[in-house]
Amino acid sequence: MATLTSTDGTQIFYKDWGSGQPIVFSHGWPLSADDWDNQMLFFLAQGFRVIAHDRRGHGRSEQVSDGHDMDHYADDLAALVEHLDLRDAVHVGHSAGGGEVARYVGRHGESRVAKVVLISAVTPSVPLPPEAFAGLQGGLAANRTEFYRGLPSGPFYGYNQPGAEPSEAVIQNWWRQAMAGGAKAQYDCVDAFAREDYTEDLKKITVPVLVMHGDADQIVPYDGTAPKAAELVQNGTLKTYAGFPHGMPTTQADTINADLLAFIKA
Repeated sequence: MATLTSTDGTQIFYKDWGSGQPIVFSHGWPLSADDWDNQMLFFLAQGFRVIAHDRRGHGRSEQVSDGHDMDHYADDLAALVEHLDLRDAVHVGHSAGGGEVARYVGRHGESRVAKVVLISAVTPSVPLPPEAFAGLQGGLAANRTEFYRGLPSGPFYGYNQPGAEPSEAVIQNWWRQAMAGGAKAQYDCVDAFAREDYTEDLKKITVPVLVMHGDADQIVPYDGTAPKAAELVQNGTLKTYAGFPHGMPTTQADTINADLLAFIKA
């Protein structure tokens, strides 16, 4: 497996396929780089170099006890970019990965960044009460495998909505990725993405930013996130998807990929 050693000695797993302009994907909680397989194969076929890593403690990266906060996540992403000497890169972050990308640019600058995409992202902050986040941590701690079966079966992909047709394969793939990571890292990551405010990070971003969000997102509500994020960056475009769920890069991959490609090529 391809790994790098981050600044504090943590081993980070990554995938690096193809050549051309690099697109770097940052995944959501509590998943792994595998959540981007559809996008990576699509953009690889379009002639791009595609890179995705497992966040520390998630997937195949080292299950360290500490460092599960956005500053460390951003530093790990910077270490990946420097390790591969990526330049003119497009950074795409989904959910918690959107916070990671925003913090990376806010903390490490734009010298290697061409564009940014925030999909169903937690930026600038998640407009939910503290008990909602405590519920995530409580469910994880009480029975992680059962809890991780329920999330993709229901709100994550909108499978709990009238007329939805749940995909058992998609649900099982979500569960597989989540269970591969470490419980401690995933527990701490809830605090990392939920209790952070990314306003100052967003204000520092001057490169073009595409904010993509479904108005039926039950995990990171549209109101209070996407419209504000698009306003806070200096060159933002908001694209709202009627009826799309939080996990829309999977359930509506064809639409998301086409819009991503148009933005990157523009």
